[in-house]
Amino acid sequence: MIDSSTSLLASQRHDIVRFAMGSPANEAVPIDLFREIASSRLGADSFTYGATEGEPELIDALVDYLSTTSEPTAHDRVVITAGGMQGLDLACKIFIDPGDLVVVESPTYTNGSATAASYGAELLEVPLDADGLVVDALPELVSAAGRTPKAIYVIPNFQNPSGTTLSAKRREMLVKLAHDWNCVIIDDDPYGLLRFSGEDVPGFQCISPLDPLIFSVRTFSKILAPGLRVGWVDVDPEIRQYVINAKQAMDTCTNVPAQQLVAEFIKRGYLSTHLERIRFVYSERKSAMKHSLMRSLGSRITITDPEGGFFLWLTLKGDDAAISSTALFEIALAEGVAFIPGAALSPSGRFDDSLRLCFAASTPSRIQTGVERLTRSLDLARRAPYPGGAERHGSLT
Repeated sequence: MIDSSTSLLASQRHDIVRFAMGSPANEAVPIDLFREIASSRLGADSFTYGATEGEPELIDALVDYLSTTSEPTAHDRVVITAGGMQGLDLACKIFIDPGDLVVVESPTYTNGSATAASYGAELLEVPLDADGLVVDALPELVSAAGRTPKAIYVIPNFQNPSGTTLSAKRREMLVKLAHDWNCVIIDDDPYGLLRFSGEDVPGFQCISPLDPLIFSVRTFSKILAPGLRVGWVDVDPEIRQYVINAKQAMDTCTNVPAQQLVAEFIKRGYLSTHLERIRFVYSERKSAMKHSLMRSLGSRITITDPEGGFFLWLTLKGDDAAISSTALFEIALAEGVAFIPGAALSPSGRFDDSLRLCFAASTPSRIQTGVERLTRSLDLARRAPYPGGAERHGSLT
């Protein structure tokens, strides 16, 4: 549904405020610095095959940079990937067999859960609240499933789509359950470096250092540019060779020029400054969306209030809750605003009274325009309501 919605969006020819795509703003991409680096760094050695585990200069630069953060790592733990999605695919390829139970958040990033399903996993949806995955609910749900999970797929920071962050207490509980069940935590964190308010929460690697059951997936797609298709995984050294072997069979190596570009960007000290700038930009845009929504829709909705990342989650209330956000998508598109319907963010099609809004890609003035168009779309839907459609389960507030 995410891919079909974005394909439909790409075919439109009228002006659309794009709250749908989880992509950085065009103006947030450091294109001038990329041009500068490309002109001075890229050469003949940039256009041949590279090492499957990644260009040594990028691994060196990444390890050096991460040593200044709350999640340092080591060379023998890192493999460079073709974006975060390849990291998720590698995790599922290594750990998941047909029929295995995999825990996923509900709602979740369904391209991630779909990757697990493509390897034959049975998905167990577990609800979220304001503190992220409701870990307390897991033992009972797993018991009802009749077997323990092989993996737990979780987006701990500024979760896609809800914007919520998993609390430190729940992270600790989740690690304990993973050890009780001998299952891997697939720690998908594209947004952790994009915190613009609040306090950092210790990551899984900090809570349980050198833990072979933690498979961490990271990407430059959200902090630099998705078109680079450069990410990395951070895994136990004994797992790393399996990752390299699996990746070798996929694509031989990640795009070498893009790796060299990112490596030089980090080595020149640009990454820290860039992150400071975009955190400020995204904080401003989140506030603009929050205030615009509350002015225009107020008591008709509830929204989450993320402290970082790209997204907030809107749930319809009262009479509006009878409107299918899947049906609303087509009305809104005609009115000039796009979002992702809630049902597209649940493997079983839940949350049809909710929608995901990306604040990162639009300026505050465009956000105001988009919210006005969304409000008009809801008013049109109320006057000519569409059938509800998908099943609804526990919305986030």
